[in-house]
Amino acid sequence: MTTILIGLVAACAIVILALAAFLNGREEKLVPKLESRTPFEIVSRDAKSVTLSTTIEFRNEGTQSAMIVDAICHPLLPFEQYDGMNVRGKAEREGVPREDNYFEALVVEHQQSVKLVAKVTLTARKNLSLEDAAAHMVDFPIEFLYRQVGRHEMRWSMARVFLPAEELAKLLGVHLVQD
Repeated sequence: MTTILIGLVAACAIVILALAAFLNGREEKLVPKLESRTPFEIVSRDAKSVTLSTTIEFRNEGTQSAMIVDAICHPLLPFEQYDGMNVRGKAEREGVPREDNYFEALVVEHQQSVKLVAKVTLTARKNLSLEDAAAHMVDFPIEFLYRQVGRHEMRWSMARVFLPAEELAKLLGVHLVQD
């Protein structure tokens, strides 16, 4: 009788461990492919501002579907670092631009990819022209925050790209000034 009871307990433990291992391996795993993002390009430009964009591939390397519920493009250029430009960001799905700054959630099937666009608008301040402001620009990071959900609880993740002042100057056709 004791042998049968021990056998049943052992069999239940094996089934529970096997089920836990099976379910643990079945998850979403969104990976931003930053090494293959597109170079920044000019989307629009006027006398005082320029909007740049870069496209980032997000690949679901997991075994289950994932959902990107929200995305935010957050440029990090405080006035204490450089006050000649006001910088704003926007995130959107590639090919699905929106004028209302709303990010429409999307499903990323396992072993599939989607492309998201980080848009950054730089506006000259302090009565500077765009070219003068860009000539004194500094490098700055852009955080691409995205909220994802799948089998795991909803959570925020972040991908970081940099916009070097040299790259901006080249796009705008200006020379950087050493301050």
